Amino acid sequence: MIAALPFASRRLLVCIGPGGVGKTTLAAAIALREARAGRKVLVCTIDPARRLANSLGLEQLSGRETEVSLAGLGLVAPAPVPATRLETPGRLFAMMLDLRRSWDELIDRTAKSPEQRDRIYRNALYQHLAGALAGSQEYAAVAQLAQLAQDRDYDLIVLDTPPTVQALDFLEAPTRILDFLDNGAARLLLAPAAMAGKVSLRILSLGSGVIMKSLSRLTGLELLRQLAEFMLELSGMYDAFKAKAAEVKRLLGSAETGFVLITSPQPGAVDEALAFAEILRRGALPLRAVVANRVNPMPKLGLRESPEALLQILEQLPGELAGRLRTAVEDAESLATRDARELERLPRVLRIPRLEREVFDLDALVEVGDLLASAASSEKLSVA
Repeated sequence: MIAALPFASRRLLVCIGPGGVGKTTLAAAIALREARAGRKVLVCTIDPARRLANSLGLEQLSGRETEVSLAGLGLVAPAPVPATRLETPGRLFAMMLDLRRSWDELIDRTAKSPEQRDRIYRNALYQHLAGALAGSQEYAAVAQLAQLAQDRDYDLIVLDTPPTVQALDFLEAPTRILDFLDNGAARLLLAPAAMAGKVSLRILSLGSGVIMKSLSRLTGLELLRQLAEFMLELSGMYDAFKAKAAEVKRLLGSAETGFVLITSPQPGAVDEALAFAEILRRGALPLRAVVANRVNPMPKLGLRESPEALLQILEQLPGELAGRLRTAVEDAESLATRDARELERLPRVLRIPRLEREVFDLDALVEVGDLLASAASSEKLSVA
């Protein structure tokens, strides 16, 4: 019987944390574990490194959901569940959040007509600045995430976010977009009755083609014309943008959503994790679990003896060999002690030991998921 992870009971689980700590691996392992427990799960990433596909045995990820084959992994539905679910093993899907496509879909949903949508698509500023439009690419990604949660029937969506700086942008994107749209200057530019913009566009449209081309080269008038057109097309969509931003902000702070903070025992990573935890606290965003990956365990060399007893055993070995082994044991003990000391700074941290092999396939992800479940059980994390 495969038990679900207690901290993964929410519908949306956002994995955040510093770079280089195995966040992508943990996101995939969590998603796989929940699929093995009988749930329909989507794991997605906005990490441009695109490592998630490799971990799941896929050649690449796209902006469309791709099902991951779970044949042979021994799926068992959790109990108690409806009888119909007992006959239906879990399913796992993966995708890349396509940031440009996210903006296109947002424009599709908010444009008043196909003609307005097409004019925006054709605008050169939109084509080049879609990533920075009204805030950031991260807003587009989080908006797409909210749409997935609304439109799809997944039991769980697991999001793997990019490292530190971009992830902070991701968390703060809905607030930034609301601040921008509440700004007086933004209202002037985007309000439906932006007469100044209409007058500017009318003036910029005057004159012969030769004169306009000359002025464009000298003054950037073409850029101004495109900007005026762009802002006029967006006028009237102000309320839709603001409503979407508010919806996204509510989703991130709702009972449907939980955050998993992933770090490593390295001092710098722990410092960053503490900063993340403070941002979540200030934003009233629900932290469901703290996971420390690649923790150095206290050396046992396969025996039950304590490190002190092992050193006594080493004394009985030939000189040079004993010295090398003693140094190795002392180094391993030092690393384990350092990791334990650093992790004391984090609340109720789930420790995943450093594995002897690289995690690059489903079998390894199963192992990581099992270790995570064991750690959660040891910490007596409850379902909430």
